[in-house]
Amino acid sequence: MFYVYTVRDSVAVPPSKLSGDLKEAVLNQLKEELEGRVDEDVGIVVAVTNVKEIGDAVIIPGDPNVFVDTTFEILTYMPLLQEVVDGYVVDVAEFGLFVRIGPVDGLVHMSQIMDDFVRYDPSIPAFIGRDTGKSVGMGDKVRTRIVTVSLKETVAESKIGLTMRQPGLGKWDWLEEEEKDGGEA
Repeated sequence: MFYVYTVRDSVAVPPSKLSGDLKEAVLNQLKEELEGRVDEDVGIVVAVTNVKEIGDAVIIPGDPNVFVDTTFEILTYMPLLQEVVDGYVVDVAEFGLFVRIGPVDGLVHMSQIMDDFVRYDPSIPAFIGRDTGKSVGMGDKVRTRIVTVSLKETVAESKIGLTMRQPGLGKWDWLEEEEKDGGEA
């Protein structure tokens, strides 16, 4: 789920970035420091969207930076357990699908793709159901549910587990087909 937070903090701005507009310098410094970082309380910082207020600036002896009190807004993404999310397949490996959900990728293990025995076909690459013949691969739009979340210090180290083995989940084409058939697949 995406959230917007208003934060009040002191930002260390290097002297090399102080030649222009102070508000712009603070915004650029905040973007550089915060975007892409992971915080266990607020999630993944997607963007610093706005500097709302610039307060006092302080110079500390022995430190070249100027510390500026500021109020700013951040856009974050916090993956929530049991949340249903739409995404698209960005990579297929023999053990599962990597699905882009917002600013992060989650893994649908091959055992969580569908209620059918699946086989991996590296020539496509895709997973194909033995009995249904359904396939899912690169670029396919899918609806998944978040079943595990392990946020670490960086997005690359964080892990999100997904499933498509529940009613109302799966490849969009399958869901549209179920809807046409009156809910039966």
